[in-house]
Amino acid sequence: MGRYAVIKTGGKQYRVAEGEMVEVERLGGEVGATVTLDEVLLVSGGDDEQATIGTPVVEQAQVTAEIVEQGLAKKIIVFKKKRRKGYKRKQGHRQMQTTLRITEIQA
Repeated sequence: MGRYAVIKTGGKQYRVAEGEMVEVERLGGEVGATVTLDEVLLVSGGDDEQATIGTPVVEQAQVTAEIVEQGLAKKIIVFKKKRRKGYKRKQGHRQMQTTLRITEIQA
């Protein structure tokens, strides 16, 4: 296993490694732009190195990523029903998302 980090963006946590593609909540920027993610919760240097755990974030740690795609996630169906009352509501939702390629992990 190589170097990896745990980052927080969009209210969710993701385990990322260099060269990896990850889909996150929508981030501003155009395709090809570089994004710096500062909320790094954990950094591990590999098999032999001890992991650095933040309290709550690791100081001076950041993850650099390139925006590969801006798009929409798969559609989900929101269905509400109350039995025996004749109440039904069906609604669809597609969350906006950004696909990132992790280029560098700095600790």
